Amino acid sequence: MAASLHRDKAYARIRDLVISGEFAPDEPLSERSLSDRLALGRTPVREALKTLANDGLLTIHPMRGTFVRQLSFDDLREIHELRLALEGMAAYLAATRGPTEGLARCAKELRRVGSRAAIDVEEAQQFGWTFHDELFRATGNGRLVQAYDNLRAQSGLALQKMRQYNPDRTRQAVNEHLDIHAAVAAQEPDAAQQRMWRHLSSAFEARLNALGAVRPRTSGKGDHRS
Repeated sequence: MAASLHRDKAYARIRDLVISGEFAPDEPLSERSLSDRLALGRTPVREALKTLANDGLLTIHPMRGTFVRQLSFDDLREIHELRLALEGMAAYLAATRGPTEGLARCAKELRRVGSRAAIDVEEAQQFGWTFHDELFRATGNGRLVQAYDNLRAQSGLALQKMRQYNPDRTRQAVNEHLDIHAAVAAQEPDAAQQRMWRHLSSAFEARLNALGAVRPRTSGKGDHRS
């Protein structure tokens, strides 16, 4: 029991450090230094690093060490596509089951933030993440919430590179969250899902632009788009 608790603690603490941008991309994560820093044994730290690598947050290079994973365009695309699937379903189920007090509180805070002449970007971001969390809780589906937890960690890994969101995009995101909430409150599943998809697609484009991500060139063969 104690070993399991230490492993879980090591996993949670190291994951928080990774997502918060505590480690430089070229900085190897040392079992010994992490063990000293967290006041935990090296065994739970070692197990936590392996689990985080399986979760897609770390990369283990034999003979070199363990590093924070650097996300490519394909990584960002895959995360986005999975978010479309999971969060679109979450919006649909939440609207089917009806609004919750948690979602209502979050929507109230988003309205307050969005009503100001100068938007507080960091505060809006925090309420935005809270909105997504509450939306998943509103589904009543524990497995869906669990799947989202790992996905959110990988999203956080990408977001840590974004020093500052654009205020205009932030205000737009606040309005998108409120539109999704309106569909959930009205118990309109299809509308909630469609609005979530539009929100995620807008966010994906903004994220790529902010990160300066280079889209891979596609062959013109078979591409009939104008």
